[in-house]
Amino acid sequence: MAHVDDKLGNAGEMLQNVVAWPLGILFKLLDLPISAIQRLIGIRRMPWFFLLPNLAFFGLFVILPLLMNLAYSVTGGTQLFLQDRPITGTEQYRFLFDCGSYADPLTCREDRFWKGIFNTSIFIFFQVSFMVLFSLITALVLNREIRARGFWRAVFFFPVLLSPVVVALIWKWILLRDGILNAFLVSIGLDRILFFVSPEWAMFWAVFVSIWAHLGFYTLILLAGLQAIQPDLYEAAEMDGTSKERVFFRITLPLLWPNMLVVIVLALIKGVQVFDEVYVLTGGGPGTATQFIVQYIYNTAFTNQVQNFGLASAASMVLGVVLFILTLTQLAATRRRDNG
Repeated sequence: MAHVDDKLGNAGEMLQNVVAWPLGILFKLLDLPISAIQRLIGIRRMPWFFLLPNLAFFGLFVILPLLMNLAYSVTGGTQLFLQDRPITGTEQYRFLFDCGSYADPLTCREDRFWKGIFNTSIFIFFQVSFMVLFSLITALVLNREIRARGFWRAVFFFPVLLSPVVVALIWKWILLRDGILNAFLVSIGLDRILFFVSPEWAMFWAVFVSIWAHLGFYTLILLAGLQAIQPDLYEAAEMDGTSKERVFFRITLPLLWPNMLVVIVLALIKGVQVFDEVYVLTGGGPGTATQFIVQYIYNTAFTNQVQNFGLASAASMVLGVVLFILTLTQLAATRRRDNG
């Protein structure tokens, strides 16, 4: 037996040497230019050398488009290239915000923009509220000792792995006039429901599908927060005879609040940016009942008969300011959670 072990050990050592030899040569070849660059610029500047590819990528695909978008927002006309577009200053922004009453989109010159904001606000209110509620309930259930807990955690997280377009196509297939849901309604003697004809049903399913698709991600954040709470606190509360409701409101909820704040802000950011899944599901209809602000920007710039790049850029800059404020809030919430 010892003889066999020695042979296996020798074979493993030979295999390690065979693998290590070409890797050693590769590392030496890579070390030559790195050492030369280090001698040229100095060891203190080496971090910038390694950061340069990422900075170049970020500048090319983030900073440059942002600057171009800002430039387009202060120009007019229908031409594509900036050199062919006249500078109009803040005219596009004044056009967007020219309203008799901001509470009534019909009193605005660009009523579609404010209709998109109005629809987005309704969507965010219901989607974020129910998302946080259902995520909390799901996290509390999945944190308990239940049978096949790992399986159920995977089931709730699985929709997050799907593309939003795939999610929308699946639910559109279910909700069509001759879809699965209507087939079931007919089978039990009920009438078909035209879900995408009624504005109320269209908004309901837009909210529902969004919650279904992203619930697992926010549940995971809250589940991590629940597991970070010390079990000793619950044991002490149980020894004192504290009721479950009091334990939840006095221990669980306050300690989980930093995670919930992160969930709320992330859900707000995601809600403001909603586009692909709703666009595939309802197309913004019926009419403009589910046309949100991002779809307004997309339609204004690309699908309308007259492509108004300046107006779309101005609207996207307004949206960018909102997202920037929400991002700062999210960073502050995360920093508070880490320091707390």
